[in-house]
Amino acid sequence: MCTDTKSLSLVWEVMQTMATQERITRQATLRARNIGGIDETTVELESGVTVLAGRNATNRTSLLQAFMAALGGEYASLKADADEGEAVLELDDETYRRTLRRSGGTTVMGGEPYLEDAELADLFAFLLESNPARRAVTTGDDLREIILRPVDTDEIEAEITRLTAEKDQINDELERLETIQTDLPELERQRTTLQDRIEEKRAELEEVKEAIENAESEIERRQDDQNELEEKLSELRERRSDLEDVRFDLETERESLAALRDEREELEADREDLPDVESLDREAIDEEIDRLQRQSQEIDGVVSQLQSIVQFNEEMLEGSHPEIRELLADETDGGSAEAVTEQLLEDEETVQCWTCGSEVRRSEIESTIDRLRSLQEEKLSERDELEERIQSLRSDRREIDQARRKRERIEDRLEDVTDEIDRRERRLEELTDRRDEIESEIDDLESEAAELEDQSESESESESDDETEETDDGSLLELNRRANELEFSLGRLERDLETTNEEIEEIESALDERERLEERREEIREELEELRTRIDRIEREAVESFNEHMDAVLEVLEYDNIDRIWIERVGETVREGRRTVERTAFDLHIVRSTEDGQTYEDTIDHLSESEREVTGLIFALAGYLVHEVYDDVPFMLLDSLEALDSNRIAALVEYFREYTDFLVVALLPEDAEAIDDSHERITEI
Repeated sequence: MCTDTKSLSLVWEVMQTMATQERITRQATLRARNIGGIDETTVELESGVTVLAGRNATNRTSLLQAFMAALGGEYASLKADADEGEAVLELDDETYRRTLRRSGGTTVMGGEPYLEDAELADLFAFLLESNPARRAVTTGDDLREIILRPVDTDEIEAEITRLTAEKDQINDELERLETIQTDLPELERQRTTLQDRIEEKRAELEEVKEAIENAESEIERRQDDQNELEEKLSELRERRSDLEDVRFDLETERESLAALRDEREELEADREDLPDVESLDREAIDEEIDRLQRQSQEIDGVVSQLQSIVQFNEEMLEGSHPEIRELLADETDGGSAEAVTEQLLEDEETVQCWTCGSEVRRSEIESTIDRLRSLQEEKLSERDELEERIQSLRSDRREIDQARRKRERIEDRLEDVTDEIDRRERRLEELTDRRDEIESEIDDLESEAAELEDQSESESESESDDETEETDDGSLLELNRRANELEFSLGRLERDLETTNEEIEEIESALDERERLEERREEIREELEELRTRIDRIEREAVESFNEHMDAVLEVLEYDNIDRIWIERVGETVREGRRTVERTAFDLHIVRSTEDGQTYEDTIDHLSESEREVTGLIFALAGYLVHEVYDDVPFMLLDSLEALDSNRIAALVEYFREYTDFLVVALLPEDAEAIDDSHERITEI
């Protein structure tokens, strides 16, 4: 039923009070050349509602295509007789340009439009007849899939995997901290023991050094050859010190080499775990995406042509073009327009064909129109399938790129680690050779020193027995050997003490990090919770938004024979490959009442065309609000509203205008008359 003027006035007054803040007027200018059926045109508009008023085939839809092109959409076509065109949008002192060029039978887009990625706008702001969100209701498409299409679920899953791995790593580290904390008392006892042993060794070394000094004092009284012995002993000490340094370097290199080999094994294991993407042809995927996009654009062109044909024929059947009928009648039999009109009124079963002029049954033309509609639906479904395939191929392309980048990082690191291992292995060989060389020199020096000492002792046989016994017991060579052993042992104990101190400091430092790790683990838990509930939140908000706005619009448009149209989120079990998983689905419910007040549930098939169109538009509006498309693009475009009566179109326009800065709507002249005169109109394109 139609709304009366009083009701509409009340509706418009309510709509005006819905604005929560005063709008700032914005200006925009669009220049279009060789787009759709447009040769060249320029339109200027202010924020608010702009009505494109005109009959079919007056380039209203072409102008909407120009808006879409300048804003970043992909579904604009070149004029049939042109090889290039453009759409230029001036908004807020900025200029955005989109170029179209014919190449090899396809249209290539270029320039710098308003949006880099127009997927959200294509789905929820550019609400022409072929809009997927708008059509989802009438064609029975998966409503949930439409709402979630802009959400990169693969990226969300990848982020969940990364955060889960980081959380597991933190848990492992916290468990390690719990373990090493129990090791701290034992390490502290070990440190005390080492400190005590070092003090003992130092005391013993001092005693030996004192004995060496006493022995050397005695040697000073001997002949000059004792000086040679002292030189040998000094050289021997230097060589033993060198040997200790080399042994320490050897130990350090071995530890570093072991760590590098462990890292190499881990990297090789990570490389083996990577999926094999080398066998996948990325260029072939790019070519397939381009091919599918071209097919999609070609289908859009066919759909647009079919829509124009269907609308024109429907209007001819309804008598919307009497001047054309009169012209045909004049050419056919020379009769008057009144006679022709009388003839048509007398015989409603046949009409005069406006193509060939012959009399044909009305049912045959209606049947042809139905077939054209069916073909249009088939083409639209085919385009949706192409878009799903394109999205799948883009996801495959992202996975290939990610895997290749990860493999490159691992390969680069493997190369660096392998080079470092080779370098350290060469260094280890050099140190081993150096150690063997020094040990050989020490053996030679010890032999030479022993010979010199024997010679010195034989020359001292004339001394007293007490002095000889003291020299024998305190052999200078043996004292030096003992001093070297003590120094070596002392050095090892000091290194052990240093290592123990480092372990204690590492544990204490790690324990200081425990609070930070626990805080990070809590942050990750919250991030995971947000990621895991993001899809659920979008689904819930979309359903709530649709139900809320659907209730409001049914009341505003006064569909008295419908109690409610609402979406319910339900769980269902589906198969994904070999797995059975739980997922949600959107069930659309229609509730009607009988004349005696009883309610019953109906199906979408029983809705009128007007009711279906309104339901589809409100579903698109729900997606627009849930994804906050108004933050990305300040335009909303409406077309093909002829299924609604003029007053309801006016009310719907007023309802939608509150959610966008620029609402551009294409209407027939008789529908445009119902729109408030305060809104801007464009009648010549």
